Amino acid sequence: MYASKADVPTDRAARYLTQLCKHSDHVNGLAGGHADRSGHGGNGAAVHLQRVEWSHTEGVIRFAEGRCALHATNTRLLLDAEADSPERLQRIQAAITARLERIGRRDRLTVVWSPVEPGSAPRAGGASP
Repeated sequence: MYASKADVPTDRAARYLTQLCKHSDHVNGLAGGHADRSGHGGNGAAVHLQRVEWSHTEGVIRFAEGRCALHATNTRLLLDAEADSPERLQRIQAAITARLERIGRRDRLTVVWSPVEPGSAPRAGGASP
């Protein structure tokens, strides 16, 4: 499994988590497994949404290719993505980054992904709700 993480500083983390998950759920409901393209994935490659779950501070966006777990604190939005290939991981990262930076443009949110070493333990809050 290939994995990456991002730590996005913001005092509106719960708001962005909810917006991102609601948007993903809405898009998924419209197409019943939507193939997310250039406006959302950023590079024209498809990512196929399957299911979205969230609360005020935790969320999981599941794709056919992998998933992204989200955790909101008072000062940051933590993202943990995983997929079974580097290419699929990049597509998930691009989809999450494009949407999050779009909805957070007023706050100038920037998402920077870092690889997670194989076999390392997941962060606290990175598990499914």
